[in-house]
Formats: sequence, structure tokens, C-alpha cells
Amino acid sequence: MKTERKRPLFPVLACLSVLLAAAPQDDPRVEIVNLRRFTHTNFTRIVLDIGKLREYIPGELQAPGRIYVDVLQAKLNPILQGQSYPVEAEYISQVRISQKTSSTVRVVVDVEFPRILSYRVYHLFDPFRLVIDIYPRETNAPPSPTPPGKAPPPADKTQPPVKREVTPQDPSLVGTSMARQLGLGVRTVVIDPGHGGVDPGASGKSGLQEKTVNLDIALALRKLLKEKAGLDAILTRESDVDVPLENRTVIANQKRADLFVSIHSNAHRDRKRGGVETFFLNISPDPSVIALAASENATSSKRIGDMKTVLQKIVQNSKILESRDLAELIQKNLVKALSSDLPAIKNLGVKGGPFWVLIGGEMPSVLVEVSHLSNAKEEAKLKTKKYRELAAQGIYNGIMEYIRSLGKG
Repeated sequence: MKTERKRPLFPVLACLSVLLAAAPQDDPRVEIVNLRRFTHTNFTRIVLDIGKLREYIPGELQAPGRIYVDVLQAKLNPILQGQSYPVEAEYISQVRISQKTSSTVRVVVDVEFPRILSYRVYHLFDPFRLVIDIYPRETNAPPSPTPPGKAPPPADKTQPPVKREVTPQDPSLVGTSMARQLGLGVRTVVIDPGHGGVDPGASGKSGLQEKTVNLDIALALRKLLKEKAGLDAILTRESDVDVPLENRTVIANQKRADLFVSIHSNAHRDRKRGGVETFFLNISPDPSVIALAASENATSSKRIGDMKTVLQKIVQNSKILESRDLAELIQKNLVKALSSDLPAIKNLGVKGGPFWVLIGGEMPSVLVEVSHLSNAKEEAKLKTKKYRELAAQGIYNGIMEYIRSLGKG
């Protein structure tokens, strides 16, 4: 007797009432930042972490064999856009994810249906996520069995950084940089709003969270770069989601960015301390820089065993000169812009520091600490739209002055 492949159970979600009852937002789409897949002994599981309740529509195609799920009112973080992930199973070749339309994300699993017994598409809560379980006809020879009693290893959720065709070494920290020697310009800027999701960053005495301030400034900066300068400006996150530190420069590399600017709001144990400071990637003996780097790096997933590799990346960083120049121009213009609303704002200068978010970038990269949330006066200013827009304008002015210094603007 021929065994028929079981049809998937299509869940019916009562999402519309939840969405209509939600508070209005500028962008109702949820930002998706993570896709995982595991190959078990007798099935393969694919998980899409969404975080918020969303309606979804599953389906399949026979030629070629595909199982797909469309997630409505969703958008992809750049780290996932257009990515494909191989699967070590004879009945699945790969998993792909893309922005199908402006408000729909599609996950596609390329399969061989003759080798599949059944599959299920369903959802789980807390946090909301979609699951695709695929069961093969033969289960006695899994490609990568998981040892009894151990959880399957998590799948890599990022792809290797895109290698640039030209990666010349900059000269020493004197003379003319290689970017100027080669007459290189700027077209794409990746803006990184620090922290997000479960990582709020620093918090002010009133409860103002750094992640919110950073994103607001980043959105304003993107608008300036696009509308006033005609540049491509890409955010590492567009909403309140958690993007791992290591993924942020990966996004910049994948987008072949020319500049990377990470935006943060500072905090210090001394609540009287205030001011603006900007960093580029380097080793630093300064205790205040070390303390700040330790705070900003706290969410890194790296281990002590990775230290040698990390130090080599910092020492071999070929963009120190360009990053320092960019940092100095942003710092100068940011202080100037903010001083129009807070005349006593202090210029804390430009420094090198071992910040995880800057490691691995293949372009000039800086980290900007706009002001101190731990300082009552500066926290009060950071609450205002005017101050945040001035911060964005100052960073924008610094970027544009840097571009002009290359003879390209």
C-alpha cells in the first residue's frame, strides 16, 4: 500500500484584533533579525524568531520542491536580507529568506518531496516564533546526529563577511592615507543605533533608555544623508530589536559600506561628568576608555579563547588613519551643533578604544558617544526632539566634511 505524504496543518491566527488594538506606530512592521536551523536524528527544524505576534501564510510548490512561509507586517534586518543557509540533510538543500514585498517576509525551504514523509508549520509564543519541522522518509541515517542528552548546536545566523576586491594596507599614521592616494569616495554609510531589544544600554535617572535615544538619532541621520546628500544610508536595526555586536560590522561589510558610524549615549559613575567623545578602533591604556569599552562590549558572545584573534584584528586594522580622521571631524561638528542648545557641553576629544562593534569592519569605522545619560542636564536634553536632531545634524556635518576632505564633495 502506498503511503501518502501528510499534508501540513495550516494554523489560523486571530491576529487582526490584536494588531488593531495596538498603539499606532510610524512603522507597524516587526523587524526580524534571526533564523535558526537544526538537523536532528529524525527531522530538521527551522525556526524564525519574530518576537511579536504576526499573521503568516504557509504553502508549497512541487517543481522545484519548496516549502514556504510568508510573514505579514514584517521586515528583514539587513543581516538576513537575501541570505541562504545550507542544510546537512539529503532531503533539504537550503533555507532562504528575503523581503518578498515591502511588508511581507518569505522563508523558503528547498526540498526533495519524494524523500519527505511529512512536515508541519506552526508557531510558539513567548517570544513569538515560527517553526517548520520536516520529517524524512528514512530516519535511520541522519547526516549529523546529536549526541544523547545534548541539545543540538545553534546554527550560524550570519554569513562570512563579503571580501572587497581592493583592500590595500594604509600607510603608517603619518602622511596621506591610501583612500586619498587612490581618490576613493563615499556612496554608502551604515549607521548603527547602539543596543536594542533586551539590551537597553545605559539608563538615565528618569528612566530614559539609551537604545531609544540612539535609534531616534540614527533615523534622523539616515534621513539627512539620503535627502540632503543623496547617499545610501542603511541602519543595522530600524526598530527595538537585539542585533548581536558581531553582526553589526558584518552588515556593513555585506552592504560594501564606505563608512560605519555607531551611535551611543554615554554613562559614567561620576554623574557630574558630561560631554561628547568619539572613538575609533585601537588599543587604549586610558582607564576611562577601558571602562567604557567593557560596558559597551558586555553583550559580546566571544570567549577568552578568542582573545588572540581579536587582538590581531585590532593591531592589523588597516583603517586606523581614516577612522581617526572621520572621528575627529564628527567630534568637532557634533560639539558645535550641540553647543547651540547646551552651551556648556564639553568636548572630551577623540580616542582609540577596543570596541567590539568596530572590530571586523572593512571601512573607516567610529563610535560616537553623543552625551551622558548619567548627567542630569544632558539627560534632560536627550529627551528632547531638538537635541536629538542637532546630534544627527552634527554627525551629518562631520561625515560630509570628511567626504569633502577626500576631494569628493
